[in-house]
Amino acid sequence: MARIFITGSTQGLGRAAAEALIDGGHAVVLHARNRERAEAVAGLEGTAAAVVVGDLASREETLALAEQVNAVGRMDAIIHNAGVYTESERHATPEGHPRVLAVNALAPYLLTALLERPDRLVYLTSGLHRGGDPSLRDVEWTARRWNPMQAYSDSKLYVAALAFALARRWPEVRVNAVDPGWVPTRMGGPNAPGDLEAGHETQAWLATSGDPEAAVSGAYWFHRARREPAAAVGDERFQDAVLGELARLTGVELP
Repeated sequence: MARIFITGSTQGLGRAAAEALIDGGHAVVLHARNRERAEAVAGLEGTAAAVVVGDLASREETLALAEQVNAVGRMDAIIHNAGVYTESERHATPEGHPRVLAVNALAPYLLTALLERPDRLVYLTSGLHRGGDPSLRDVEWTARRWNPMQAYSDSKLYVAALAFALARRWPEVRVNAVDPGWVPTRMGGPNAPGDLEAGHETQAWLATSGDPEAAVSGAYWFHRARREPAAAVGDERFQDAVLGELARLTGVELP
C-alpha cells in the first residue's frame, strides 16, 4: 500500500484518480481548495488517509497546505493534478500573479520544494504546452495584452519543464509529466471528446505501479504511452531558466 497526495482531488480527474487508488487499497490524501469543496469528498473521507485544505492561488495558503501534508507524514507519491484552464481576464492572486500561472506552475513548484521528498512525482500538463512561449518574457503578463489560451499553454510548458528538470536533478525520484487529454470534467467542459477513464489512469499507474514500464523518470505520457514533448521541455538550459524564474517568483529555492 502506498500513501499518495493528490492536489485538486474533490472533482474531475483528481477525484477519479483518488477513487481508483483508494479502491486499489492505497492511502490517499485528498486536497480541497476550501472547506466548501472539502464537503464534496464526504463520501471518500472515511476511506481517505486525510483531507487537507488550501487555495493554491494563494502563496500563504499553499505554504500552510505544505505544512498540513507534512504533518500527515511522508508521501510515497504525489500527483500534482490541480489546474486552472483559460480565464477571460488576468485574475490576480493576493501576490499579484496571474491565477493561471500561480495554480498551474507556482503552486506545484512550491509544494515540490516544501514537501518531504517522495519516491514518485507526477505532474499533469497538457498537449497545449506545445504552444507555450519558451522565451520566458513577461511570464506574469504585466506588459503583454492578456491572451487566455497563451497564458494557459505557457503555464503548462513551465510545469512540464519542471518535471523534466526534477528528473535530472533528483535521480532517486521517479518524475514524470502526464497529458490527460481533453476530457469532460468541470474544467474541460461537457463537450470534451476525451475519455475520462483513460484521462486519470496514467497518473494513478505511474504513482503506484510496479510494472517495469512505469519504472522510468523524465518521460512525457499520454494514455500510458510515452510521447515526445515540446523541444524546450527537454532543453536543460530552458529547464534551469524555468527553475530560476519559479524560484524568483515564489521566493523559495528548490532543495
